[in-house]
Amino acid sequence: MPLPFLTADRAFDDAAKDAALPFDDRDHWRRPYRPGPWRVAASAVLLLLASYVLVAAVIIAFAGALPGAGICVGVAVLVICAAIRLLRVGTWVSALGLRHVTFLRTRTVPWARVASVRTIQQPVRWLGLPRTVQGQALMLVRLDRPADERATLLTDRGADFLARRTAFDRAADTIEVWADEYRRTA
Repeated sequence: MPLPFLTADRAFDDAAKDAALPFDDRDHWRRPYRPGPWRVAASAVLLLLASYVLVAAVIIAFAGALPGAGICVGVAVLVICAAIRLLRVGTWVSALGLRHVTFLRTRTVPWARVASVRTIQQPVRWLGLPRTVQGQALMLVRLDRPADERATLLTDRGADFLARRTAFDRAADTIEVWADEYRRTA
């Protein structure tokens, strides 16, 4: 089974270094970076938990308590869906716009509504927790919102880029290039 979220960096590595947007099909939504080890590890733990719950469901079903087995299967399906959603979290780009996917919500902004996308130095949340540390953030400023109301797309202390400084720089630069190119054409 192909896992397209794992091939994002390979497209940049294989493409020519001078090509800013190395993808042929730009209408396809893609995340221009790989999910980080913290995000993958959390998803793997959730999938491991789901496998234990499914084994428990089989044992309960063999014991003859089918309603309990059904509840266990339902819980396992919810945990599997949470693991998959956790892997999909991030910033996605296409020729249509910029899509910011969080665990519970997805926001899509067409390029025509994007005022700017830039990297700034500011206090950011460490691994999404309430604790803040000094770091870099990729910020989205929209045309239809006040300039002081910015959305944080990526941080260098998040689950995708903790201890991966060059990956954050490459992802931020790539998203900025997509924004610069498609804001001109929108």
